[in-house]
Amino acid sequence: MPQEPGGYRTRVPTLRELVPSSHAGSGASEHCQSNRQGSCQHGASRSEQAGGALAPPQPLCGLCSRLHFLKPDLGVRAAPSRAGASAMALRKELLKSIWYAFTALDVEKSGKVSKSQLKVLSHNLYTVLHIPHDPVALEEHFRDDDDGPVSSQGYMPYLNKYILDKVEEGAFVKEHFDELCWTLTAKKNYRADSNGNSMLSNQDAFRLWCLFNFLSEDKYPLIMVPDEVEYLLKKVLSSMSLEVSLGELEELLAQEAQVAQTTGGLSVWQFLELFNSGRCLRGVGRDTLSMAIHEVYQELIQDVLKQGYLWKRGHLRRNWTERWFQLQPSCLCYFGSEECKEKRGIIPLDAHCCVEVLPDRDGKRCMFCVKTATRTYEMSASDTRQRQEWTAAIQMAIRLQAEGKKSLHKDLKQKRREQREQRERRRAAKEEELLRLQQLQEEKERKLQELELLQEAQRQAERLLQEEEERRRSQHRELQQALEGQLREAEQARASMQAEMELKEEEAARQRQRIKELEEMQQRLQEALQLEVKARRDEESVRLAQTRLLEEEEEKLKQLMQLKEEQERYIERAQQEKEELQQEMAQQSRSLQQAQQQLEEVRQNRQRADEDVEVRPGVGWGEAGRVSSLGHRLWSQAAFPQTLALAAASCATLDKFPNFLELVSRLGKETGNSVVMKIK
Repeated sequence: MPQEPGGYRTRVPTLRELVPSSHAGSGASEHCQSNRQGSCQHGASRSEQAGGALAPPQPLCGLCSRLHFLKPDLGVRAAPSRAGASAMALRKELLKSIWYAFTALDVEKSGKVSKSQLKVLSHNLYTVLHIPHDPVALEEHFRDDDDGPVSSQGYMPYLNKYILDKVEEGAFVKEHFDELCWTLTAKKNYRADSNGNSMLSNQDAFRLWCLFNFLSEDKYPLIMVPDEVEYLLKKVLSSMSLEVSLGELEELLAQEAQVAQTTGGLSVWQFLELFNSGRCLRGVGRDTLSMAIHEVYQELIQDVLKQGYLWKRGHLRRNWTERWFQLQPSCLCYFGSEECKEKRGIIPLDAHCCVEVLPDRDGKRCMFCVKTATRTYEMSASDTRQRQEWTAAIQMAIRLQAEGKKSLHKDLKQKRREQREQRERRRAAKEEELLRLQQLQEEKERKLQELELLQEAQRQAERLLQEEEERRRSQHRELQQALEGQLREAEQARASMQAEMELKEEEAARQRQRIKELEEMQQRLQEALQLEVKARRDEESVRLAQTRLLEEEEEKLKQLMQLKEEQERYIERAQQEKEELQQEMAQQSRSLQQAQQQLEEVRQNRQRADEDVEVRPGVGWGEAGRVSSLGHRLWSQAAFPQTLALAAASCATLDKFPNFLELVSRLGKETGNSVVMKIK
């Protein structure tokens, strides 16, 4: 199992994974969506384009890792030698089958296939063609980055360099290679009747597909021209011992002509549908058709010139044994039975071999021998006709070897193609000659028509000239008469004109006078207009001045109104302050009166106390102390200090009560109260 550079191991997908299903192709479709209809987006990164496309080795886009299939001719390289020509023919055959495999993988029909599918296709091609390859190198070639031959050049150069250039003829089984490509394309494109009404089995369809590729033209998309279709139909029908008339065949091909009109031939799927429909078989069974297709397949594809049972004489025991022989251009093989499973020997053929008819002997009749450089092989046919056919076929194989040709039908196909090309060239030359003759005939007819037209034009010109001369003479007479009448009319008109001129001069004088008056009136009107304009301008300036004065008066009025409002607010505020002051003064007056009343009461109480002391002189210090405590108690009960303090705090100024401080001072001295002293 190959190991990628990243260190992890990957598995090469199988053929089943390679074939896209009905819903497959998401990887390719996503990458191909932006580049549909064969357009390369060079601005995109190559790492984003994860696929390659099949194309011929031509100067191609190096920026795109996927390459468009440009539908070229298959004449890729020219080789002068026979070996080179054989290798080029093999390359063409392989490319035809690979083209079907590639288009089957191209789900979006954009000419592009993802790298992963191309990697699996390349791996299977390496395997079926028996080409040694390195799986690690294969992984490197198809990495999803900008490196590698597929990313930088596309798939077609990779296919040529790494696969087709390494193919060796005879190193692989061509049938296995064709089966690989048929498996890929049939799963997508070939749909047999599910009810079992199809005339072809899958194996028969595969063989017809191979026959189609063999006889198709060397250009893409692959088609088979009607001549080759007719040739193959005749081959198949003759293998079933059926003969078809030329009219029937032309009628059958005419039904397909409309389909092939645009492309120049039939595609392989139209060709298979022609057989599946049974229109060309006239009630032939499926087994008979299958045997006929197999026989034609062996003849054209496997180059089997003739096959059948012959009696062969041994070299050692010299006994006769019936063997199944197959004649090919390079050899004559014989098997134990017609299944061709057990090959008993091979007789190589070259230009030095020959075939000779032998006389009957040893109880064997219709004998002939094949002489090679080392050995002579004796054989016996069933009848003279078979011997004649075998000897002719072996001589043909020897002739092909002498001419260096490996396939009879390839040579016949090339000859038919050359004949078609010659017929096409002759037809084109004939058409060109007919076209040239037609052009000459048309030119001759055109010149005759021009000559007739010239003669008719000359006669017409002469007739017109006579008519013109007659008309000119009549016009001259009419003109002379008209001039004479005009002269008389002119004399009369001159006289009337002169009178009219005099009238017009008088009218002009009146008009000039009228114009002069109008000009004077216009001048006066202009002066009046100027005065009016000036008056309007003065009026406008006065109006503007009045407007400005009104605006200024309004502004002053607004200011006065604001000042008035401020004064009213100030007066209201002063009135409120005055009322508050009056209330405060009234409160203070009441407080003072209360204080005076309390002071008066205290004084009266003191006086009464003094009087009591004076009346009772014999009272001792104990009584005096009681009197003093009584006075203090009275002071405390009357709450005089608090009242006095309230009165002092309520007064705005002590100057309004000049006796208040004196009263408080004396009261403090008399009572010795500290509160009174603080108030003072």
